Amino acid sequence: MSWQLDPGHTHIGFTGRHMMVATVRGEFTNFSGSVEFDEHDLTRSKVEVQIEAASVTTHNAARDEHFRSAEFFDVEKYPYIAFKSKRVEMSDAHHGQLIGDLTIRGITREVVLSGEYGGVNQTPWGTYSAGFSLQGKVDRRDWELNWNAVLAGGGLVASDTITLTIDLELTKPVEATASA
Repeated sequence: MSWQLDPGHTHIGFTGRHMMVATVRGEFTNFSGSVEFDEHDLTRSKVEVQIEAASVTTHNAARDEHFRSAEFFDVEKYPYIAFKSKRVEMSDAHHGQLIGDLTIRGITREVVLSGEYGGVNQTPWGTYSAGFSLQGKVDRRDWELNWNAVLAGGGLVASDTITLTIDLELTKPVEATASA
């Protein structure tokens, strides 16, 4: 069954270490996607998401512009980041992994996102919502996001390991709900 991403209740974010001592959080605010969600057999579900790379925000204008530059996402040349699922593996009714291909800067690598399924509920408007929380670690250098600087006391300005965090809410369109 086709479900829609609910952009008002979906968050696509990331965290990384800064100066080896602090955590920097960022997110992408513009994205779209398609989801084939089977609430009776989650392993049959599929998702494709397209993210506007220029929508990256860390709430620091100078850093955001740096992330948009050729040293990071190179949004002029690569305006989109894409994710396409390959499979879902469940460890129990509410926990599993979403495995898929993540494409950044034209480079595609498989990623594994561990997830929790929050279930499905009917809304006060007669539609249905489903929720998921996903998290995974990647090495940003796998997508040629290589910029860094060495600190005076040793170490690097930016960590190579980035944690992806996605809180996803899906909605079943009214017409799909009426015909189900």
